[in-house]
Amino acid sequence: MVQTRSQAKLARPLLAPFVFDFDESSAAWKANKKRMGNGTYKYICGVLTKNNTLCQRTPLANHCHCAQHQSF
Repeated sequence: MVQTRSQAKLARPLLAPFVFDFDESSAAWKANKKRMGNGTYKYICGVLTKNNTLCQRTPLANHCHCAQHQSF
């Protein structure tokens, strides 16, 4: 017997269930922010410095980096 389009759609395997890792996405969201307390956060420059730490300065208005790292 010939299979119709609707029968073929029903026979297709369903997609795998979506797994959302909240801890990983929370860490990614906090990567360029500094905790200020009381549940508030402030953006940081985040450029890797000479001693392998992230620059903690506040970025310029409408920019991603501080004045020192503006050329990046």
